[in-house]
Amino acid sequence: MKLTIYQVDAFADEVFKGNPAAVCPLTEWLPDGLLQKIASENNLSETAFYVPKGNKFEIRWFTPTAEVDLCGHATLAAAFVLFTQEGFNKEVIEFYSPRSSDLFVAVENGLFVMDFPADEYQEVNLSDDFLSLTDKTPIAVYKGKTDYMLVFEKQEDIQDLKPNFGLISQIEARGIIVSAKGNNHDFVSRFFAPAVGVNEDPVCGSAHTTLTPFWASQLNKNTLTAFQLSERTGNLQCTLVNNRVKLSGKAVLYLKGEIYV
Repeated sequence: MKLTIYQVDAFADEVFKGNPAAVCPLTEWLPDGLLQKIASENNLSETAFYVPKGNKFEIRWFTPTAEVDLCGHATLAAAFVLFTQEGFNKEVIEFYSPRSSDLFVAVENGLFVMDFPADEYQEVNLSDDFLSLTDKTPIAVYKGKTDYMLVFEKQEDIQDLKPNFGLISQIEARGIIVSAKGNNHDFVSRFFAPAVGVNEDPVCGSAHTTLTPFWASQLNKNTLTAFQLSERTGNLQCTLVNNRVKLSGKAVLYLKGEIYV
């Protein structure tokens, strides 16, 4: 069987920046084991697969080791592929995820704008388990649907932070978000998910469904600028609209090819 595959740098306006994602358009779903093997072979933080379903596209995301509930940058990459490579010609792409419900992507002023459900989070006790996850001391910790978020005092804490991947992988969560108020952006962050095969995600869109409502509340504003302090870096524009989060960014094509499975 021959499949088309794309690799897209999401949340970037040039290659080698942002977060690379693989995108495999399908006409029907392949066995889960095969999808996982393709994602493992790609060895990127996520591979997105989608199948047309009526007026929507059913979408799923796999890390090298597991299927995940939501992935922002790979959804942006899939939308980029549909709009620029696969002939999609409507104003808004309607994705459906069996794990995350309806997701929408539009193009506005040269940006891909994703419309996702906002995460629900609550503050939890800042126990020794969380204090030992990095070499910096957080001031608070919150639990979302799939991740924990550790909040720090300043941007430099996030920039210089050294994670303990062994301990993070033992936390019962997809991953750990670390964040602080930014110097030149409203907030900055990094994201670690060794339990699902991604030590540090270059730019994690889904983490911003937690970050956006949190910092909107903290800063008393609903439109925010965000910067992910990974080695590749990434810029996002985030807007809280009721119980939805709009994440905006650019994307560029790195490769188009064929795989044989």
